[in-house]
Amino acid sequence: MILKIYVLIVLGVLCPKGETADADNGKYVVCYQGTWATYRQSNGKYDVNNIDPFLCTHLMYAFFGIEESGELRITDPALDLGENGEDGYISKFNALKLQNPSLKTIAAVGGWNEGSRNFSIVANDPERRQRFVRSAVQFIQRHGFDGLDMDWEYPNQRHNLTFDDKNNFVTLLRELKEGFKPFQYILTAAVGASPATASISYNITEISKYLDIINVMAYDIHGTWESVTGYNAPLYAGPNDTTEASRQLNLDAIIKYWLAQGAPREKLVAGVPFYGHTFTLADAAQHSVGSPSSGAGIAGQYSGEAGSIGYMELCERMLTEQWQVEWDEAQLVPYAYLGQQWVSFDNPRSIGLKAQYAKDNNLGGVMVWSLETDDFRNLCSGGKYPLLQTINRILFEQ
Repeated sequence: MILKIYVLIVLGVLCPKGETADADNGKYVVCYQGTWATYRQSNGKYDVNNIDPFLCTHLMYAFFGIEESGELRITDPALDLGENGEDGYISKFNALKLQNPSLKTIAAVGGWNEGSRNFSIVANDPERRQRFVRSAVQFIQRHGFDGLDMDWEYPNQRHNLTFDDKNNFVTLLRELKEGFKPFQYILTAAVGASPATASISYNITEISKYLDIINVMAYDIHGTWESVTGYNAPLYAGPNDTTEASRQLNLDAIIKYWLAQGAPREKLVAGVPFYGHTFTLADAAQHSVGSPSSGAGIAGQYSGEAGSIGYMELCERMLTEQWQVEWDEAQLVPYAYLGQQWVSFDNPRSIGLKAQYAKDNNLGGVMVWSLETDDFRNLCSGGKYPLLQTINRILFEQ
């Protein structure tokens, strides 16, 4: 019991149950849910019945695909549609609005695994663009979503085509917005965050005209593709950020860049991670940020991807493993190490500071990736959804 209390302190589980998400105050809590988590085992299994429909203003169904022809694609028919096409995950997901009529559900198209090539081909061709608009409208109508999220990762990147993705994306969004207008469907996008990525991919002033919400993915800032340990989602620059480029790799610099490029504050939503990146230290005695790494660290026990671990997976491990947790006062995020394992993660304290940043800077709100990696089962005695509850408490407190 003493160890469990210690874990709560080091993980930063400090917050009481938050207020209910309510976009009426002008703030959004945008929650992505990876439907593949329903296939996970034991405590990692996450289904529709685990979703609290009162803690998000917008619930994002991740993911659907895009065909080269311009048709929107169901990626897992057995799961998404069910046996008779009407009793699958989609219908149960949208039925959450019966519990909370204020909730908006959004069909997210794309994601990292979908790649970039098909988006580029569709966006470059007027006929394919119109087919995609028609397909999206019909899909939203058929299944009861409230809008579409464009998660193209990323225009002008990850393919060898020579199309003008940057301007074609603007055209595609404009045509989607026009097609959605009679139905008042919501149009959002998840966007690459850092100036280095965003400057290649987006005409920010122009895409902002057509998007209702811009979800800035201010995470995966550092990871196991680098040779030293680094933070997944720092709030500010730190003493190791000695170059101009490195000083742009934090939430504060990212938001300032997007604002300077013409994104309206009220549409800009700060994305935060409910997962961490793990590294294997080259030398267990060197365990500060920036220490040499020999590659990816442990995988989450349920998610199973080397170099990545959900908050819930990490806090469950910490109940029985003697991790040393540290706090970085400059970049306002925690990290932890055990032997040669090192992890950058977010806890309620760091998530709360990011939510407060969004609130203080009059941003549209906070986006989370993703629901199934929060402590949704209350395994660590911080209450169900301690990270998401923290965001709600800060954004919606009176």
